[in-house]
Amino acid sequence: MDPELTVFTQAAGTTLVTLMATDAWQHTRDGLTRLWQRLQPDRAHIVSDELDASREEVLRAHSAADQEMLSELRLQWQGYLRRLLLAQPEAVEELRRLLDEAGPEAAVHASRITQHGTASGRARVYQAGRDVHINER
Repeated sequence: MDPELTVFTQAAGTTLVTLMATDAWQHTRDGLTRLWQRLQPDRAHIVSDELDASREEVLRAHSAADQEMLSELRLQWQGYLRRLLLAQPEAVEELRRLLDEAGPEAAVHASRITQHGTASGRARVYQAGRDVHINER
C-alpha cells in the first residue's frame, strides 16, 4: 500500500472519530454515507449503521474517559477507510474535502504528529512538532 495513503487513512480515521463527538458530526456523517452510496452501494447501509453505533460508543467513551475504546474506534475506521480507498482510489480527494469541510476541529487532528525518541548514556533527544531553537553553551 502506498505510504501516503496509509498516513492519510490513519489521519482520516482519527479525524472521523474525533468529529463523532462534535457539532460537525451530522454533516460529516451524511457526507460519508453519500460517499459510500455512490462508491459501494451494497455496503452503504452497513456503514451508515456502523457510523451511528460508533458515535454512541465515542460519546460513552468520552463520558468514561475511556481512551482505549477511542483508540479501537480509530483503528476500526482507519480500516474501513483504507479498504474503501484501496477499492476506489479516486475517492481520496472527495474524502479529504469532506473532512476539511468539518473545519478546524478536523484539521487539528488530521495533522497530528507522533514522535518516539530513545536516548541512553549521555545522549540527548530533541523533538518538536514544528520549529525548534536550541541554544547551548
